Amino acid sequence: MTPLSAPSLEENRQAQGTILEVHSSVVDARFPSRLPPIYNLLHAQGREPVYIEVLQQLDSQRVRGIALTPTTGLERGAVITDTGGPITVPVGTDLLGRVFNVFGEPIDHKPVLPPDIPRRTIHRRGVPLSGLAAVSKVFVTGIKIIDLLSPIEEGGKSGLFGGAGVGKTVLIMEMIQNMVSRYEGVSIFCGIGERTREGEELYREMKESGVLGSTILVFGQMNEPPGVRFRVGHSALTMAEYFRDDREQNVLLLVDNIFRFIQAGSEISGLLGQIPSRLGYQPTLSTELADLEERITNTTHGSITSIQAVYVPADDFTDPAAEHVFGHLTASIVLSRKKAGEALYPAVDPLQSGSKMLAPHVVGQRHYEVAQEVIRNLAVYEDLKDIIAMLGIEELSRQDQKTVHRARRLERFLTQPFVVTEQFTGYKGRSVSLEDTIDGCERILNDEFEDYPEGALYMIGSIDEARKDESQGR
Repeated sequence: MTPLSAPSLEENRQAQGTILEVHSSVVDARFPSRLPPIYNLLHAQGREPVYIEVLQQLDSQRVRGIALTPTTGLERGAVITDTGGPITVPVGTDLLGRVFNVFGEPIDHKPVLPPDIPRRTIHRRGVPLSGLAAVSKVFVTGIKIIDLLSPIEEGGKSGLFGGAGVGKTVLIMEMIQNMVSRYEGVSIFCGIGERTREGEELYREMKESGVLGSTILVFGQMNEPPGVRFRVGHSALTMAEYFRDDREQNVLLLVDNIFRFIQAGSEISGLLGQIPSRLGYQPTLSTELADLEERITNTTHGSITSIQAVYVPADDFTDPAAEHVFGHLTASIVLSRKKAGEALYPAVDPLQSGSKMLAPHVVGQRHYEVAQEVIRNLAVYEDLKDIIAMLGIEELSRQDQKTVHRARRLERFLTQPFVVTEQFTGYKGRSVSLEDTIDGCERILNDEFEDYPEGALYMIGSIDEARKDESQGR
């Protein structure tokens, strides 16, 4: 199987040239008859077939490209062919439940795709301003702590911050589950620079939890050339745009990790000999990131909502990569190892997370005021933790004691059992409406549950479940 169909290759046999130089993943070639346009895909034969994307036209006969496959065995003077177009990937419902590489080739050892499946170029323009939805809408995930304190924008970009073992994969799978049940949409997972182990584990866990059938997985693995890691995001977006534009569905696009896209661009820039900008990043960083991010939008017919894992180099939020990514995000969801250690799942840190959507004119006055009061109580509790640890809660003023008790009940109410973890936790999964979340927090803030034990609010859905469990002596 090739990134372009056989007829396309056959029609362009006359557009042949010769390889002049090979430097790592950078290939220079000469085409005496017709100069290939930028982004065209070239094909040559090394030890294995080699595919090269044109990035520069050096003069009237020479082009420079970046290899998307290993260049082992590629020689100077070898024949190289212009395929006549850029990289294309398949689109359609036949892709659901499958795993693909940057060329749209299945890598899950399942049957090949039908030969007549439509394919589209990965280099597509973003939606024009006239086609965008004019009103910002909240994408309700059914996860209480996110919907209340870090609401996600429908058609927007949200950052997911967290190390290994704090629940990123579980959170991603639950969002996929809720996308299917709430929006009847599809999910696409894009792994940029994923380790083979991570990809295999994610595939297995998705299969076991039952969300694989409504998901497409696209991987550009860590051991592949930088050109693959640089383009796999565009391949995944092209598949997502089909469901948004042609089928008018809502799409959840999960990207892990957007920093590795920037990193791959930096590698390519260095290989091409471009003069680096601040801290060694490519001079085209902002443009390359915008080309990808600005295709993730909310239209009048459907939306692509993106959750992106973000690595912050050396925890330096002034790093150029972090600065440019944050400029595109509308919400930040920070997962805390400390919260996970306290068994407060999902382990979202409410004081570190935030969203531009949490404003009265977007979410409404009531939602905004309840969220601000929840944050205030949790912040006071966080400040008092050291005093409580040293002197005990009895040494606090009566007002502070009430705030602490209220904050601890809020912490437990904002935990939630997930559908995808039922088999491990024994708790039946819950998807909670935004109205139930706001109502529950408001009643806790009004001290309606001050006589209830904290455990009555732990791992429940709506607040009414606490009443039922309390009456049964939970």
